[in-house]
Amino acid sequence: MNIYIDVQSPAVKQAGAMASLYGLEHHGLTNLRRVYWNLPAPGLYEEAIHRSEGQICHEGPLVVDTGKHTARAAADKFVVREQSTEEAVWWGQYNRPFNPESFSGLHSRLCGYLQGRDVFVQDVYGGADPEHRLPVRIITQKAWHSLFARTMFLKNTTVEQARRHVPDFTIIAAPGFQANPMADGTRSETFIVLNFRQKLGIIGGTGYAGEIKKTVFTVLNYLLPLEGVLSMHCSANVGKDGDAAIFFGLSGTGKTTLSADPARRLVGDDEHGWGPNGVFNFEDGCYAKMIRLSPDAEPQIFATTRRFGTILENVVYDPVSRLLDLNDEKLTENTRGAYPLDFIDNAVAGRTGSTSHDLGAEKPGRTGDVNVHAREVALRRQIGDV
Repeated sequence: MNIYIDVQSPAVKQAGAMASLYGLEHHGLTNLRRVYWNLPAPGLYEEAIHRSEGQICHEGPLVVDTGKHTARAAADKFVVREQSTEEAVWWGQYNRPFNPESFSGLHSRLCGYLQGRDVFVQDVYGGADPEHRLPVRIITQKAWHSLFARTMFLKNTTVEQARRHVPDFTIIAAPGFQANPMADGTRSETFIVLNFRQKLGIIGGTGYAGEIKKTVFTVLNYLLPLEGVLSMHCSANVGKDGDAAIFFGLSGTGKTTLSADPARRLVGDDEHGWGPNGVFNFEDGCYAKMIRLSPDAEPQIFATTRRFGTILENVVYDPVSRLLDLNDEKLTENTRGAYPLDFIDNAVAGRTGSTSHDLGAEKPGRTGDVNVHAREVALRRQIGDV
């Protein structure tokens, strides 16, 4: 969108209706063109189409192209090394340190880039358990990234809740802004940098929305073990007696498919905590691989690709008929779909498993006491891989 032409966008009249009293100046953002606060899915659809960010395809999904990056740029992710993280993070190949002064400079330039531009804000929460819930603010350059954030995380439900939202961590994502590796200390023009002291994460040079999702998980993965909660990259479902089952695996190995069992209720498909109150979802949406999705083998997930409110990343479609081709991998093998958790018929209300009887049990019949012990052992063995 041309920032020099003041064209009224579809949701401009509603831009501030759900604004928080805690303004963006607290994150270093000033002189912005317009701020769109907590728009719902229909408004974000309109904004995304108005800005040529994607296309609406057959039966309603929004299809977008993430550009150069069609997966996470793990080698470009850093954590600021300062007093609070010095001894708390296992520094190395996966937890790369970043200089505080370099972060300040990079953040300052990012804020300068956004001056005179529109931004979208979603004030959300990570964590379905109210005792371990993190208020998060996600500020994006793209309307569809704001839709992604709204889809994936738990939301405020009233105007008053939105007005009083104060984030404990903020993420700014601007794919149009690129780092200068020589000046900024990054590996490339792409960067994902977290600063736990400032409670701020910045993302640039990539349009892949999974970076936003994984940044929230990284923050929870750092904070929750300090509260006695084991953070897990897994899917989870629960049986009729409240017995929870969890499925571990790398991205794309089938966690989402395995957890979508029609005989059990879905807690979540990717990121969970295991605390004193049971297993709980970090999110309010699912983020599934779409390549070669089958209506016979995965009917519930397949059905989401035919619904308004689903975001499809890098899925090929016919530009005339707008029919999807889920088998086409010419853009990437890692085609993705983000959709609300309640698109799955048997999702658990509240996103929390009531008990965790089967977790950590070595054989059937183990009691909850064994599982509490297993969780404590796992917490002690967690090595801070953020």
